[in-house]
Amino acid sequence: MAATPNEVRLRVRVRRIAFEAWDRLRNLTTASPARFAVLVFAALILLFTALFSLPAAAADGQVTPLADALFTAVSTICVTGLSTVNMYSHWSPLGHAITYIGVNVGALGVLTLASILGLVISKRLGLRAKLIAAGDSNPLRAHGGPVNEGQTVRLGEVGQLLRTVALSTLVIEAGLTVLIYPSLVIGGIDPLVALWEAPYYAAMAFTNTGFIPNAEGLTPFAQDYFLLTVLMMGVFLGSIGFPVIFTLWRHHWRFRLWSLHTKLTLITTVILFVLGAGFILLLEYDNPLTFGSMDAWDTTFQAFFLSAMTRSGGFSVIDIGDLNGATLIVGSMLMFVGGGSASTAGGIKVTTLAVLALAVFSEAKGRPSVQAFGRRIPSDVQRVALSVVAWGATIVAISTVTISRITDAPIEYVLFDVISGFATVGLSTGLTAELPDPAVYVMAATMFMGRIGTVTLAAAVAAASRSQLYALPVERPIVG
Repeated sequence: MAATPNEVRLRVRVRRIAFEAWDRLRNLTTASPARFAVLVFAALILLFTALFSLPAAAADGQVTPLADALFTAVSTICVTGLSTVNMYSHWSPLGHAITYIGVNVGALGVLTLASILGLVISKRLGLRAKLIAAGDSNPLRAHGGPVNEGQTVRLGEVGQLLRTVALSTLVIEAGLTVLIYPSLVIGGIDPLVALWEAPYYAAMAFTNTGFIPNAEGLTPFAQDYFLLTVLMMGVFLGSIGFPVIFTLWRHHWRFRLWSLHTKLTLITTVILFVLGAGFILLLEYDNPLTFGSMDAWDTTFQAFFLSAMTRSGGFSVIDIGDLNGATLIVGSMLMFVGGGSASTAGGIKVTTLAVLALAVFSEAKGRPSVQAFGRRIPSDVQRVALSVVAWGATIVAISTVTISRITDAPIEYVLFDVISGFATVGLSTGLTAELPDPAVYVMAATMFMGRIGTVTLAAAVAAASRSQLYALPVERPIVG
């Protein structure tokens, strides 16, 4: 039966609307990769919220409350590791599988994963796909305007970077699994159960998430220094960032050929790791609830382990709520800095701290520009670093005040858990599991903004970049 004129017009109209929507989406990916990233992350969180809400995902076969399902989805996709439910007992095998898949998708980055799939299918990347993937490899590309290609990973190298991301993720997680499995079996885990717990631990270490697949957590393995060292290695490799792994893969240990980003990331990471362990050791060595009953070697090792985990790892062999208040502040500062850019870690990033420290040093020395390793750091990078700190501090402050007002909990506990959420660390004083629903939603929003990144978030809400063809008169306000 032939279609009527009205039906033909309706079909044409539907097709036109569909084509216009598709064209707008395609333009959004290049004109504003930041807004596209926020949109995709939000859609993915909604999808995993629905999956976690399934009765089959819960161990008791009941529908998980919306607040808990949403929070778990955000914590999974944002590779945070905080939870409002017992991750071991609440979820069924399906729920654990959803968690495993979610942390790997969230760790790679939605845009990076999409580009990898496109590369596998088409064997090559077009300009549009390269621009999308580049937005994940460098937050400075989050806007839609022209980009200076003097970056860590140039646009022409994006395809190689994506191959490095996919290969390094598979190889590192597989290697960690092989190393972790014997320790689990020796520690009393059933060999068949260890077959899924080992890759679960490996994924949680490399993605810097920190979820635990058993009832007692890492407590039974508190003296297994081999297992704890392997977990630290996984956290470190995940936190340095894929551009750094890419550079190390290309140039190995030839320091002179490393990019400035790689040098700053690794040096700052090592410095913070050592300093953090030193402060934790000094503050906790006589605390009977944490390290006070340990000998010198155990105390030193556990201080380094906790220092590594506060960078974004999320694993812990002690009760974080038993730490001294001063140690919680030190841990909060370490978490706020986080790991490397374009990594599975959160925080303001170590390169942000390095750039600001170099700017302060240059100002104290009276230098006209900020320099490091024979390179000059342009002023736009310094402005972005300052913006990241300002946005991050604002988000943390607002969330801390809001949750503190809702719960009336001790401020040091609230601050620690909020920064842990913002920096996608996953350590908790025990406060998060007891939050009422309004505070749960605030914490979920904090985790989302922290994972998206302050640069991407700012670019997403800002108007498109505009060129200015004139300069305003200069006037210097009094500063300091």
